[in-house]
Amino acid sequence: MGDTQSEDTMNGHVEDINGKGTAEHESNMKEEEIDGRFSRRAIMVVFLSLLLDLLAFTMILPLLPSLLDYYAQHDKGDGWYSMLQSGVNHFREFLGIPDTERYNSVLFGGIIGSLFSFLQFVASPVIGAASDVYGRRPLMMLTMVGITSSYVMWALSHNFQLFVLARIVGGISKGNVSLSTTIITDVSTRKTRGKGMAMIGISFSLGFIVGPMIGALFARSAAAQGGAFYVQPALFALFLAAADVLFVYMYLDETLPEEKRAQSFGNSFKEAQNLINPVSLFCFSAVKKTSKKDMSMLRLLGFIYFLYLFIFSGLEFTLTFLVHKRFQYTSIQQGRMFVFMGLIMALVQGGFVRRIKPGKEKRMAVMGMVILMPSFLMIANATTTTLFYAGLALFAFASASVVPCMTTLVSVYGSADQKGTIMGIFRSLGALSRAFGPVVSSAVYWAYGASTCYIAGSILLVVPLFLFTMVKPQKMD
Repeated sequence: MGDTQSEDTMNGHVEDINGKGTAEHESNMKEEEIDGRFSRRAIMVVFLSLLLDLLAFTMILPLLPSLLDYYAQHDKGDGWYSMLQSGVNHFREFLGIPDTERYNSVLFGGIIGSLFSFLQFVASPVIGAASDVYGRRPLMMLTMVGITSSYVMWALSHNFQLFVLARIVGGISKGNVSLSTTIITDVSTRKTRGKGMAMIGISFSLGFIVGPMIGALFARSAAAQGGAFYVQPALFALFLAAADVLFVYMYLDETLPEEKRAQSFGNSFKEAQNLINPVSLFCFSAVKKTSKKDMSMLRLLGFIYFLYLFIFSGLEFTLTFLVHKRFQYTSIQQGRMFVFMGLIMALVQGGFVRRIKPGKEKRMAVMGMVILMPSFLMIANATTTTLFYAGLALFAFASASVVPCMTTLVSVYGSADQKGTIMGIFRSLGALSRAFGPVVSSAVYWAYGASTCYIAGSILLVVPLFLFTMVKPQKMD
């Protein structure tokens, strides 16, 4: 009798345990399902938000040479353009450089482009640090409002001063891109992060294919109606940005819970300083618990990445000015040029780069750099659009292959809790190179002409290419 009672009691306990275990298992499954839905929703919101942002951002690309020509004609007297032009002319006479006034717009464009990138380089880590304390959503909203206000200023920029101020506000507010990658990191696991980052890449590809053509079409429409050609593109960019603000406000949920936030802005900002200080960046100072061998290789890869993007981004920036001056391309023709480049990049990334076998990234990156050298030479000496587009096709291939492969090479270094820091430093090195590349290349273009500028770029590529031979990639896990 006693044995029977004991057995019944034991069976009851087992059933209770099994019941509790089943309940806990079902609860965990429901939580995982909810987390999965939340993750997919957040990734889709980030993708659509970035797409709207990039469509607006890229609309100005084919218009910039014409914009600067417009301000050269209309910003007379005491305007900023006239003052800048006077200073540049005095500098040219001091150096004994021949008359280069027809290239002044290239130099001014390089200054504006580098200023925008430099402000983005400084502001993005600070915005990221603030989001660690106050959450992602409030900072995303703040950056989007700043971007929207920059388009308001662009639409009203009847003089060069307002246009420059619009670019300054836009550069400071451009931390939304780095925030988007941070949000993806918040809501994804190591297994799903690649898909989330791929969605960001797709938004960039679509934005750079479609945005420039939209800007060119609106500019042509405005010019045909007799108004200032930049107003319609600026107003449409403003519409897209305002729609983006409303979309983010309605659909973006907070992805950083309060219990996971940094306790004070001071500590978070101190960490962000490592992403602003150039010495700390090149030394990867924020990376801890990494072997000397791995640290040495990280520093080498970081330096190669900076040199490559410094050369590439500078010459990439001057392309629109080259076709504007050499071939008298209209905004529509420049828009088609961006579509051509974007389609090749999308095809290369989608059909070729993503299929590269692990361990072959170095070979692909080297091949991209090698291809870029004759590309620059072809563009430098192109007197026909056929030769120019042939060089442009090689240029687009390199653009689609080198950076993704270098990013993959770097991503395997460091422990799990250090990978975010390593990739943050790598992105900051890229931003730093883009802050100086355009102004240096534009200055060479201004002083010596397009051919010399692109030939010099082709020769200088030998340096990162040679350094790449010293890279010994770490094996993938």
